[in-house]
Amino acid sequence: MVCGHEDRVERMSKPIVGVIGLGSMGGGVAKSLLRAGFAVRVCDIRAEVVQLFVASGAVACASPAQLGAACDVVILLVLNAEQVETVLFGEHGAAGAMRKGSVLLMSVTVPPDYAERLGPRLAQRDVFMIDAPVSGGEAKAAIGEMTVMAAGPGEAFALCEPVLAAIAQKVYRLGETPGTGSKVKMINQLLAGVHIAAAAEAMALGMKAGADPKVLYDVITNSAGNSWMFQNRAPHILAGDYLPRSAVDIFVKDLGIVLAAGKTFTFPLPLTAAAHQMFLMAAAAGHGREDDAAVIKIFPGIDLPGG
Repeated sequence: MVCGHEDRVERMSKPIVGVIGLGSMGGGVAKSLLRAGFAVRVCDIRAEVVQLFVASGAVACASPAQLGAACDVVILLVLNAEQVETVLFGEHGAAGAMRKGSVLLMSVTVPPDYAERLGPRLAQRDVFMIDAPVSGGEAKAAIGEMTVMAAGPGEAFALCEPVLAAIAQKVYRLGETPGTGSKVKMINQLLAGVHIAAAAEAMALGMKAGADPKVLYDVITNSAGNSWMFQNRAPHILAGDYLPRSAVDIFVKDLGIVLAAGKTFTFPLPLTAAAHQMFLMAAAAGHGREDDAAVIKIFPGIDLPGG
């Protein structure tokens, strides 16, 4: 199907929702919306990925502008602030086509000051923005159980309530000021990145010392040293599976955001800096597009499962 302006009657009961960016998180969001019975428009630079969603009932849009013009709510799940700029304000950008009173759910992990500036820019076009970064990973996105850290005007939340219910298990409303959601997500990413780096270091040392990695995993996940990231990422290492759910490059970016904020506040972040260097080392070694658990590959002299 081709993206257009149909389904006027359905808009009165359920907003038409567009998803731009069909990666691990955006793809899960689109699936959750389709499962909940929404009319869904999709846009991604990868035509073959778009067609997979068309086969499931979504409508393909040739550009962000075409999608923006057809939707009441646009969910943005691209990589970074630079891509947000291109998708919204570049050639065939969505912002200039979105209708007055429509809502952008800006679910990209970006520097908080960027989110703070983006809200007023869209408001000048009579478009609402909810600063709404997400957490939960590919698995939670696929089943509609993400956590959303959201800040935006009440009118926007009113329109997006059924949408958020379809894609999230927990929605934290953090006020009306854009940037607040991104600040909370920044702290989450600090912990997530440090925990992944620590999990990789611990597993690497255990293997170097001769411990059975499977036994080590079982013991740690039932002991005080466990963390959600250890429990979630160590199985990737045990299986030798580095298919990216969240890539090394993501944490190069996200921990970079944290460190930049630290400089702004003249605030020391020694653990963040160490973890950032570990992810940078992995990216420099050619593992940037692998699963973030591939940060373990920076450690020499260990025999990793799967070679």
